[in-house]
Amino acid sequence: MSDLVPLEEVERAAARIAGVALRTPLVPFPLSDPRLLVKAESLQPIGAFKLRGAYATIAAMPEDRRQKGVVTHSSGNHAQAVAYTARALDIPVVLVIPHTTPGVKVDACIALGAEIVYVEPTMEDRVATAERLAEAHGFTLVPPFDHAGIIAGQGTVGLEIVQDCPDAGVVLVPVGGGGLIAGVAAAVKQLSPETKVIGVEPELAADARASFRAGKPVAWSAEETSRTIADALRAQRLGDLTFAHINEYVDDIITVTEDEIRLTMRRLARQARLIAEPGGAVATAGYLFHRHELPSAETYVSVLSGGNVDPALFLEVLA
Repeated sequence: MSDLVPLEEVERAAARIAGVALRTPLVPFPLSDPRLLVKAESLQPIGAFKLRGAYATIAAMPEDRRQKGVVTHSSGNHAQAVAYTARALDIPVVLVIPHTTPGVKVDACIALGAEIVYVEPTMEDRVATAERLAEAHGFTLVPPFDHAGIIAGQGTVGLEIVQDCPDAGVVLVPVGGGGLIAGVAAAVKQLSPETKVIGVEPELAADARASFRAGKPVAWSAEETSRTIADALRAQRLGDLTFAHINEYVDDIITVTEDEIRLTMRRLARQARLIAEPGGAVATAGYLFHRHELPSAETYVSVLSGGNVDPALFLEVLA
């Protein structure tokens, strides 16, 4: 399909983010059999993979357009990525954020100098407010997931996985709005077609699995998706472009429970010495608790997408 992101775009994004985003390690999960390697995106400067897509997209803009400033809507990690990028490039930035976003993520955005606009936690309110601000002030809207540049930037995660672990048989990826899995799957499948790519999401926000089964994007309500502890994965619907990539490249999507997410956060901290926010833990939870649903392989890779967890919640989970 011509609208799918080609490997060359992912490679160009990798060149743009070099020296800005960290090439994160594949950390062995202790005593895993078969072998599990955790792609630790929690080690990024902003604590999540989102820096890849945000920087790759904004850095590719014409200078005159970029200097007018950017606006985005996000539940936290993408907002922080855009704020970090704007500060690095010295441009204005406004963030439209649901009022339910964890304080640890909001505080990080404020510390980066971003202007914050709070909205209700629905995609409709987020998008409408961001579009209104863009039109009124001449900002460029940087979408959180349904954008070719964002997908290419997030695809650098998959590029690194194949380069650093050519024998990976199964790659497990969290699914929210679909930008990460769209990019990872596009990169992995174009480099290593035999590698299986499996999406993982909370069963309380399983719109992506419903979409995958139905063959078209299926929306869940904000009330439904807000039930999960995984705040980063509360997107109510996959984007049209992210769904097109998932439909073309992803082999399956499975779900994990809230208890499994919490237990995985604890095990990642205690056994692998990695901090994971709830949404960041779901891919590893898929390996730990649902391997019977996964294709067999000698080596699995799970993407730990972020570590920006509320301190009180993290202490509760560890206890």
